[in-house]
Amino acid sequence: MNFQDLQLNSKMLRAVERVGYTAPTPIQVRAIPEILAGRDIVGCAHTSSGKTAAFALPIVQMLKPAVGKRRIRVLVLAPTRELAAQIDEEFGKFSRESALRHTAIFGGVGQGPQVTALQRGVDIVVATPGRLQDLMNQGYIRLDRLEYFILDEADRMLDMGFINDVKRIIKRLPKARQNMLFSATMPQAIQELSHSLLTDPVEVEANPQSSTVETIAQFVYFVEGGDKRALLKHILRDPASQRVLVFTRTKHRANNLAKQLSRARIPAEAIHGNKSQTARTRALARFKSGHTPVLVATDIAARGLDIDSVTHVINFDLPNIAESYVHRIGRTARAGAKGIAYSFCAVDERKYLREIEALIQQPIAVVSEHPFASATPAPTRQNGAGKPRQNGASKPARQNRQRRRARRPRRSRQAQPA
Repeated sequence: MNFQDLQLNSKMLRAVERVGYTAPTPIQVRAIPEILAGRDIVGCAHTSSGKTAAFALPIVQMLKPAVGKRRIRVLVLAPTRELAAQIDEEFGKFSRESALRHTAIFGGVGQGPQVTALQRGVDIVVATPGRLQDLMNQGYIRLDRLEYFILDEADRMLDMGFINDVKRIIKRLPKARQNMLFSATMPQAIQELSHSLLTDPVEVEANPQSSTVETIAQFVYFVEGGDKRALLKHILRDPASQRVLVFTRTKHRANNLAKQLSRARIPAEAIHGNKSQTARTRALARFKSGHTPVLVATDIAARGLDIDSVTHVINFDLPNIAESYVHRIGRTARAGAKGIAYSFCAVDERKYLREIEALIQQPIAVVSEHPFASATPAPTRQNGAGKPRQNGASKPARQNRQRRRARRPRRSRQAQPA
């Protein structure tokens, strides 16, 4: 199948050729004809599946040139500013010949330039929920002429606590519109939202949970919490670790870890919600260029990042929400490439590992031969080949650990006063 088979017109086919797409992805094959037919869509697709083009191409094709004052006719809601900016950039690529105006609306930056763009008139708005509501309440945004509404990464909206904001925005939209909802996973709350939002939708599933991680080699290291930093440095000094995305559970840990890696002469930067948009953009640019080979991120900051050639994803902290694991490791192995995901699992995180393995419906292979293996044994599990494997430290690993501890200098005990 090629793009010519998807009912795209010559203008869109030229746009596809211009951006270098050679063949449509499964989500594009399934979604584009249905969207062009006017159907509501619910799509199960991750961020590297090509879903942005799956809705942007047909929408740009269907939008007629504005007559008179431009009104917002397309609204895309995204959970993070990075994702909003990337979707807006994609619309720019596809609408170059269409005389359409588009803009991204998100917080973390001054609203002045965004208001100016809105006052000039735009056809397409890509927004995060918070800033969108702010500008709606100030009277800068009216959605009474809206024709297309896209809710992207709905499950992450739920995780980030935006779902009520999304519902409030939906209540202010006109009834007659075409809707599209995309999500990497479909928890119950998202299923309920789709039922209320969509009318007779076509279900498009491009990444069943069992196939989401097919191109990613996954491994887990059982390690004591205090040894995680040493293990991370050990892995990062391997020449194969060329462009590495490290996930932590908190902003504070991301900052500290990036500083400690830099002190160890491993260039690293942190990216999280407390960083300014300028700092985040600069860190991403340095990571993409290869100037900074390690990016330490929280889930929220990294959501929707479109970075090619990430060789490794390392879960320094296992996520306490199993679905986040799928989102995290999806940062590597993009566009069909191969990738590697390492997870560090301390004793108190083993319950999270069980939940992750239940979600992806497969055990994660254990790396037991490493110098920082946990001395706390874990129950015997099945490895990827179906053979039992002990999750705790192997005998050589325990001996290495004991020798390492023996080399640590002991603190002298001062005499206590009588």
